[in-house]
Amino acid sequence: MTAPRPLAVALVGGLHADARRVTVQGLLETVPGSVALHHDLATATEGTVRRTVRDRTGVLDEGEAPLVNDCACCALREDLMPELERLAEAGTCRLAVVELWDSVEPKAMAEVVAAHAGEDLRLTGVITAVDPAIVLPALACGDDLAEAGLAAAATDQRTVADTFARQLEYPAVLALVEDTAGTEESAFGSPVAPADAADQALLTQLAPTARHIAAGSAELAAAAVAGFDVQAAGERQHPACALLPQEADADGVTTLVWRARRPFHPGRLYAALEDLCCAAARSRGRFWLADRPDTLLAWDAAGGALCVESAGPWLASLPDAAWDMVPPARRVAASLDWDPEHGDRVQHLTFTSPGLDGDALRELLESCLLTDAEYAGGPDAWRRLPAAFDALLDPVS
Repeated sequence: MTAPRPLAVALVGGLHADARRVTVQGLLETVPGSVALHHDLATATEGTVRRTVRDRTGVLDEGEAPLVNDCACCALREDLMPELERLAEAGTCRLAVVELWDSVEPKAMAEVVAAHAGEDLRLTGVITAVDPAIVLPALACGDDLAEAGLAAAATDQRTVADTFARQLEYPAVLALVEDTAGTEESAFGSPVAPADAADQALLTQLAPTARHIAAGSAELAAAAVAGFDVQAAGERQHPACALLPQEADADGVTTLVWRARRPFHPGRLYAALEDLCCAAARSRGRFWLADRPDTLLAWDAAGGALCVESAGPWLASLPDAAWDMVPPARRVAASLDWDPEHGDRVQHLTFTSPGLDGDALRELLESCLLTDAEYAGGPDAWRRLPAAFDALLDPVS
């Protein structure tokens, strides 16, 4: 007797609700025996999260889950897995399409599903649905999610732009939906015009490793059940070994990749932060400061707002014995970046935007590096430079 195959689970996310719904419905129509689960977090302020289960013909079941820890995403996690396990046990469903709510990021939910995977269910796809026309408006929106009515918890301090950027950059597949942006006003302001070549170029440069597949196609249905490697996806996003965009220039959209070995002067870089994070629709990467030579710092900017965080130590600062505890992907990334003097310490920043002034941006970045005289002082002198990033990196609790 043939053992029953596990329930395939595909996540479909994205801030653009219309694109998401079109994508989910397309999968329901294309994959026989599929159902969709959606948790509406908009009712979280009332203490509940509303769950809907449907197939291609309509709603099969509805219910509510209580808020957990005053966090709508926590309630989603607590309610989602029992529902998926119930579907897997019933054995009547081939594919469960989990339609994530607007501001839910796919990485967290993919890790939850993967952690519960086994003989009865497995994560087979992570997809972000997007109309290319809303990419630039979304990345330009620096509003807090709370201002847009999209916060997943009272303490949610994310912005529309940085949330959307992570939704684009994590999955292996983007489902493209055209001609829906004209109706979208909730998160991105006023309606926008249909997508053009510049919108397509921006999306391609922001997510160069993702497959771009038309929603409703047989190709997308195949991708939804093809399989998804959560560990590899996480490594693609880790600041130390992220697969950052490459140099590109098409249809008025440019990606600048800037690399340097010399450390940044903390004061000059801090003074330039506003100009740097507003220079492009999206920028990210890793960098190091002269006064913190052992710390790998992550750069993440969208919507005119910048997040700078410590991402742990540079491998060059660790004793040899500690390298055995470092994931292989991190060691490979460090070896590819290795410099005889500085090890894996590097400035590696990418900036993607329409109308990018690459020459001015390079000049500004280079002006923030140590001068020849400062560099000649050596590491001991660098550490004594006036600290400028303490408020960002060592906030007082």
